[in-house]
Amino acid sequence: MKLVIDANPLFSALIKDGFAVNVIVNECFELYAPEFLFDEFLEHKKEILGKTKRSEKELNHLVDNLKEIVRIVPKNEFEPYLEEAKQLTSDIDDIFYLVLALKLNIGIWSNDKKLKKQDKVKIYSTEDLKKEFISSSRKNTLLL
Repeated sequence: MKLVIDANPLFSALIKDGFAVNVIVNECFELYAPEFLFDEFLEHKKEILGKTKRSEKELNHLVDNLKEIVRIVPKNEFEPYLEEAKQLTSDIDDIFYLVLALKLNIGIWSNDKKLKKQDKVKIYSTEDLKKEFISSSRKNTLLL
């Protein structure tokens, strides 16, 4: 499943091990992000360090690994979809995730309830992905 990853599930994975980490490292998922995603991490690094039990060195190592997993898309590749995305939300923080999702024609993994108010791009919360993952695991088990 291809998804644009929003900052909030990424930050959740950086703070603690949990289902978000499983999604990120699972090869069933291809994750894409606008190029500023890791800049956003740097802006919130102190806050993340305050919420995690990880050391700064561990956190930096984890971010380096995430940079290898998440496909970063340069802004100039999805700018043509900017006007369409602006029609879907007034939240400046969400626009570039929407723009990238429109360009790639895929959903967004985000826990931001405001994003779900638009109906052009499918939004998957971590809980939605967990339900879908469990459901598909059961189907695969039934096929065996």
